Amino acid sequence: MTELATMDFHPQPQAGEAKPWAFPAPERTTLGNGLTVLRCHRPGQQIVAVEVLLDAPLEAEPDGLDGVGTIMARAFSEGTDKHSAEEFAAELERCGATLDAYADHPGVRLSLEVPASRLAKGLGLLADALRAPAFADSEVERLVRNRLDEIPHELANPSRRAAKELSKELFPATSRMSRPRQGTEETVAGIDSSAVRAFHEKHVRPATATAVVVGDLTGVDLDELLGDTLGSWTGSAAEARPVPPIVADDTGRVVIVDRPGAVQTQLLIGRVGADRHDRVWPAQVLGTYCLGGTLTSRLDRVLREEKGYTYGVRSFGQVLRSAPPSSSGGATGAAMLAISGSVDTPNTGPALEDLWTVLRTLAAEGLTDAERDVAVQNLVGVAPLKYETASAVAGTLADQVEQHLADDYQAELYRRLATTGTVEATAAVVNAFPVDRLVTVLVGDAAQIKAPVEALGIGAVTVVPAE
Repeated sequence: MTELATMDFHPQPQAGEAKPWAFPAPERTTLGNGLTVLRCHRPGQQIVAVEVLLDAPLEAEPDGLDGVGTIMARAFSEGTDKHSAEEFAAELERCGATLDAYADHPGVRLSLEVPASRLAKGLGLLADALRAPAFADSEVERLVRNRLDEIPHELANPSRRAAKELSKELFPATSRMSRPRQGTEETVAGIDSSAVRAFHEKHVRPATATAVVVGDLTGVDLDELLGDTLGSWTGSAAEARPVPPIVADDTGRVVIVDRPGAVQTQLLIGRVGADRHDRVWPAQVLGTYCLGGTLTSRLDRVLREEKGYTYGVRSFGQVLRSAPPSSSGGATGAAMLAISGSVDTPNTGPALEDLWTVLRTLAAEGLTDAERDVAVQNLVGVAPLKYETASAVAGTLADQVEQHLADDYQAELYRRLATTGTVEATAAVVNAFPVDRLVTVLVGDAAQIKAPVEALGIGAVTVVPAE
């Protein structure tokens, strides 16, 4: 008889003891040229993320040149005094690096990702881009043409068109926030290389900039490395610039951007509210998540699951801009509080009616403890996964700097979210979305949706052309 083969099984691995997690704490230093540096050693993160924040806000753009900040940001990777645009791209590729940049209301931000083994080369290229960008006439002209080509496509996109109209409605015409971040066809067409150079010369300097470096820095003398690269960047001393207050009109009203024949209506409902400096922010984050932060939130349960009006509706808070601390008090700012989604055209009126019913019911009955618990688990419990990469940590640290927050803000936010109660979250979200103080933008077929929307009584209805 043949003997049966036997198998030896290794013992089942046992789970180790869970370790407490906290958002990484950075170390803050200043280079000799005035550049502020935040560094964060993350063992195992072999792709180092570098974020550079420039104090070149959109409100600093010259009159009639909206979009010059965006063109400047894009031109940083289009050649330096050492390399042409093609050579600069090739040098980035050789060291496995990527360099991106964009302009927003707080300023211009550059993002570099590079393998830790090639960090010196990557930082050198980044320093060259900041120190001596070429801003060649031909490259700037090409970037302007590209931007002009993008604008019609953005206007044709319902969600982008809704965002443009909401900003125009909320903010006074004199405010930069009322106009598209990347400029209009008229303003972008007037941008040339001399305008880009002038904006760079006036606003880009190390004394008002911050660099965030996150990744595995084992064996790296970062002080020496930064001194040889970003430390060689020179510029004038910091200049204080007043930050104008954010003024917004959230009188309840409806604006329909007419798209004849549209089979769907894009919804964007918003107002301006508290930013991260306000003590209500953690509760506002929690309550807003319960309202429309995920597929199981209240708005989706009603409008998607029960009624089938939409594939999804989301509520969120997005910081617009924060001002630095003043002599009379702490830092202040504002955030866009919004609800967005799309519904089929015939159900636009019923969907809005149900959405307002959700808000009124929330105000009358409040959130449940179960909703609060799920939100805390989803927001706090997944944080270690959210910040697995160096770029995620660097981006959040850069946001904190941009919004004039303490370096330990994110860690403290998670602690506060975990201890925020149901009653507090309810009060915050009800105050964030008062039913009589919401500006509603609808991009859709006005002939079909105007009358049903007017019948709801949620505000005066105005129709504007789609452009």
